[in-house]
Amino acid sequence: MKIKICGLFREEDIAYVNKYKPDYIGFVFAASKRQVTKEKAYALKQLLDPDIQAVGVFVNASMTFISEIVQDHIIDLIQLHGQEDEQYIKELKEVVDVPIIKAMRVGKDEMKSYDVDYYLLDGVRPGSGQSFDWSQIQELEHPIFLAGGISEENIQEALKTNVYALDLSSGVEKQGVKNEALIKEVIRSVRNG
Repeated sequence: MKIKICGLFREEDIAYVNKYKPDYIGFVFAASKRQVTKEKAYALKQLLDPDIQAVGVFVNASMTFISEIVQDHIIDLIQLHGQEDEQYIKELKEVVDVPIIKAMRVGKDEMKSYDVDYYLLDGVRPGSGQSFDWSQIQELEHPIFLAGGISEENIQEALKTNVYALDLSSGVEKQGVKNEALIKEVIRSVRNG
């Protein structure tokens, strides 16, 4: 199973992931306590191990903004976390050529089919650290990133789900910032099954 550590915004965060090697990291470009500017994300990406793929998280962002970040090689994948519809995704694919993840909130959003590469399933309040009933995960036509309240306390249950990747953010934080010991522990748990 793959692992993504999302919401990196400090050089220390990059040092932690470079040391423990998740498959993906996330830069949040939407309004959030973890939000980064394009310039900050660029500086952090220069420090990131090239074997780790960077995901840009966007909420109803302009295609121009997203395409600039892709063209500047700041991100390797796009994660859409807003009300982006099929038409938006179709037009976005005409201006960028990187994989796209479409987030859906289990229990709130209708589980629609999108022309994307991956789905991300999250709780009703993304970024809150609250999980949802993982028994509600259904088979979808694309691999699934599972997000929402995953931490060392419930990671063994998360590992039993039939998903492509686990996406952690607040579950590897203390006092609102990434914690090296927690990152090390969850990555060890995922790698060791």
